[in-house]
Amino acid sequence: MPWNPEVYNQFKNIRFKPFFDLADLIADEKEMKAIDLGCGTGEQTAILTEKFPQATFIGIDSSPEMLEKSKSLENERLHFRQSTTEEILASDENWDLIFSNAALQWSDNHKDLFPKLISKLKTNGQLAIQMPYQPGNILNQILSEVANEDPFKTQLNNWNRPSAVLTIDEYAQVLFDNGIEDLNLSQKVYPIIAEDHETLFNFISGSALIPYLERLDDEQQKTFSTEFKHRIVKNFPKLPAIYSFKRILMYGRKK
Repeated sequence: MPWNPEVYNQFKNIRFKPFFDLADLIADEKEMKAIDLGCGTGEQTAILTEKFPQATFIGIDSSPEMLEKSKSLENERLHFRQSTTEEILASDENWDLIFSNAALQWSDNHKDLFPKLISKLKTNGQLAIQMPYQPGNILNQILSEVANEDPFKTQLNNWNRPSAVLTIDEYAQVLFDNGIEDLNLSQKVYPIIAEDHETLFNFISGSALIPYLERLDDEQQKTFSTEFKHRIVKNFPKLPAIYSFKRILMYGRKK
């Protein structure tokens, strides 16, 4: 099931707030060679190019549907290509800035991933990463709960996607152990105010729900979504509802 930029961007304003918070942590330095891992439609990468006028950026994403939206944004300092984070890590390139906003939660084994990311930074290079703290977010917890129950557990062939996202303390240790200085780590709530339960379902349907639905046939998808919506109603009995969506932001420099 491909990513749908229209569904994802229904919550554009909500998704942009942590992006701007993360971007504000970055120091503007001359002639930075920068990469945006998981750039999506490229709109945020284009904003970074404007914010850092002497930097050159490449945005990478694995979704051709998302990247289709980026073509009109390219210029001499901004380019896009279809690739995965893992493919970038396997290349010989090094960077002055590695940036990633709400993407690395899709990569596995962060205790191995982050040292590899840091190894791709040049000396004094900057690391700026933001991810939703999935283990602490209710909708992610409900999603995992539903997938672990029959008939969905059987239909999914016992598949469930445990979050690879670590605690903020674990990230602090990994970054420190791998030579990152000037550490700035925070966990912040970006509240979503929902007038109805459909809003909460739509928020997660554009991201974390996708890999579950793509493993089900059309009828199973409908049943799974119906049960998921029922659990959302159960967990958010009062409307309007506040969803305390937690995110981890991290920044530092390589020694």
